[in-house]
Amino acid sequence: MLPIFDRFFELTEAEPLNRFQSAFKTQILHRLDARSHGRDDEWQAILETLPSPKKTVLRFDSGMVELRSQEDIDLQDLTKALLALKPWRKGPFKIFGVEIDAEWRSDWKWARLHPQIENLSGRAVLDIGCGNGYYLYRMLEAGARCAIGIDPTRLFSFQFQALQQLQPKNAAALLPLLDEDLPNCAFFDTVFSMGVLYHRRDPIAHLKICHDCLAPGGELVLETLVLPHSDSEVLKPPERYAQMRNVWEIPNLHRLQGQLEQASFTDIRIVDVTRTSIEEQRATEWMEFQSLKDFLDPKNPELTIEGYPAPTRAIVLAKRPNPGH
Repeated sequence: MLPIFDRFFELTEAEPLNRFQSAFKTQILHRLDARSHGRDDEWQAILETLPSPKKTVLRFDSGMVELRSQEDIDLQDLTKALLALKPWRKGPFKIFGVEIDAEWRSDWKWARLHPQIENLSGRAVLDIGCGNGYYLYRMLEAGARCAIGIDPTRLFSFQFQALQQLQPKNAAALLPLLDEDLPNCAFFDTVFSMGVLYHRRDPIAHLKICHDCLAPGGELVLETLVLPHSDSEVLKPPERYAQMRNVWEIPNLHRLQGQLEQASFTDIRIVDVTRTSIEEQRATEWMEFQSLKDFLDPKNPELTIEGYPAPTRAIVLAKRPNPGH
């Protein structure tokens, strides 16, 4: 097993999830073989250039995930190393004074959902499609006893590992997996699925995976694209949506609630519906490719460049029923 994934097994050794460790190891090796990346060696070499501060503090300030140290760190070399791991999609981070201005102001989404969800203190949390782990750190800030993320994109594993190397061991871990790789473990107190559902050919299958990962009484935090005020039940783009190829369907809120019910969720609550702005998702020095502004109709920003309703995202909470209550 590659060392960068060992932390997961350490964190779950004393948890009921430990009986699934063999299954996790098998799936990790399968995904690494199936999705090998030609830049793995390059990214690994970048990790080896990072400093090794002995006293680091993890702080949170105005949505910024921040690492601080009293030690003398070469910020020019650190900036060069972190820029070599771009694009950074989720953030913001501030690493010993180096500000990573990621494509997404992920702190805005967290500010919308955090007051609405169940208290994470002492809970085991899963973030499906976690990217570089920004939200895992916010979950630790909120008191989670362990925050496990999965994401198959190899670069995100290296970004997360870079951040982990620069601080003492914590209760976060990231695995290079897809939702379909997860065992039916009924373990997590809270499962987050943010920005994933519309990328699944079978949305109900994804929701059932989320349901089966939750302990009875556990909470799903679902954030996804929706048609907020539409007579249409669903949009199924034949080719692209906002230049994304793999958007299979965008439901209206009624259809989304029905899908959650079909996946056996109860206590379904829509707690936020927000149009994504070009201030929340944009190109930066740390993500230089095209972003939302380039995907909207230049004459009518309420439409995508393909003529569909511009991205609007809902946050929906739901529960796995607890038969004992």
